Amino acid sequence: QVRLVESGGDLVQPGGSLRLSCVVSQTIFSFNRMGWYRQAPGKQRELVATISGGNTNYADSVKGRFTIFEDYTKNTVDLQMNSLKPEDTAIYYCNADWGSYGDIWGQGTQVTVSS
Repeated sequence: QVRLVESGGDLVQPGGSLRLSCVVSQTIFSFNRMGWYRQAPGKQRELVATISGGNTNYADSVKGRFTIFEDYTKNTVDLQMNSLKPEDTAIYYCNADWGSYGDIWGQGTQVTVSS
């Protein structure tokens, strides 16, 4: 059974930084694409960033502030978040696109941006 375990969420002030980490229980070569999504209270889950073979894609709202990394040796996918804003407050979820097997999700990690 594939497991994704996120960590790194915290309370941070506006303008601050956080790094989220997603540990995958098997080689990330298994998956078509890895990504981070988020869901704020009362809103739908939305894409934050994805990475596939080094190619990255970002939501317009985070471009220039967030960076997604993948490490094949550690089977991790990290999200470096800088210049955080209150509107970045959400539960952040790690995602693995496993093709015909479907999407795999982690349990989420809470990010709160507030003074």
